[in-house]
Amino acid sequence: MLTFVEDELAFATSHYNDSYLDRRVSSRMRRTQSDTYDAYFEKLRTDPDEQNALLEALSINVTGFFRNPDVWEGIRTILRTLSANNTTVRVWSAACADGREPYSLAMLAHADPQIDESNVYVLGTDISSPALETARAGVYEESRTIDLDDQLSFLDDYEEYVAVDGRTYRINDEIKRNVRFQRHDLINDEPKSGFDLVTCRNLFIYIDNEYKEPMLATIARSLRTDGYLVIGKAETIPPTLQSTFAVREARLRIYQREPPGTDGAATDRGSDS
Repeated sequence: MLTFVEDELAFATSHYNDSYLDRRVSSRMRRTQSDTYDAYFEKLRTDPDEQNALLEALSINVTGFFRNPDVWEGIRTILRTLSANNTTVRVWSAACADGREPYSLAMLAHADPQIDESNVYVLGTDISSPALETARAGVYEESRTIDLDDQLSFLDDYEEYVAVDGRTYRINDEIKRNVRFQRHDLINDEPKSGFDLVTCRNLFIYIDNEYKEPMLATIARSLRTDGYLVIGKAETIPPTLQSTFAVREARLRIYQREPPGTDGAATDRGSDS
């Protein structure tokens, strides 16, 4: 079945760890009342709607506004530095799910007087087309398990940037102006270019170790020399790429792209542990 998903549906199942794939497939089996893998595979093979549903289930869509506030303080420092040193600041939020991280980046730029928000441009990418549709709309619904007010309270006056109507939160046009979205697959697609900061948080915990290196190499080729990378707090850079990325804030998993031929393991902020 996974061979079918990889070959016919163009989703690289071989790059993901087995426990993650099993959880997502088992969930779809329960939803479709399929008692066996064979029964589910037959449905999957013949039902385009189920093919789309499984692809959506396999897409990693756990996200939030200003997730891990301490990391966002580190991102604030990066944006201040970049804004002071560059006319234009280009940020790529990779595997952005429904867009809350790209919008968090844009709101942070607007809220901080030391950042010139008019020159900060954010690209959000994901492999899930439905997630990107939500991102482009910029409308989010609060639920019993998701407290959007709490997430957004990282900013003192977030309602300057988000219109709140009951449990519906709508991103204002001034925030959306410098944010765009497109589909991109970190596993199969070509690198981007010329970015000052890439955030790719909490994707690599689902990826098999042998595939983390080429994905991070794609990110490295997308960054300018001295550009920054922020990954998830539970994630690490593989040893083979430690000459590519210098550790800047080990606890926050903030790295900086090294020029070719330098030793990225050296750092003035401690080692990656």
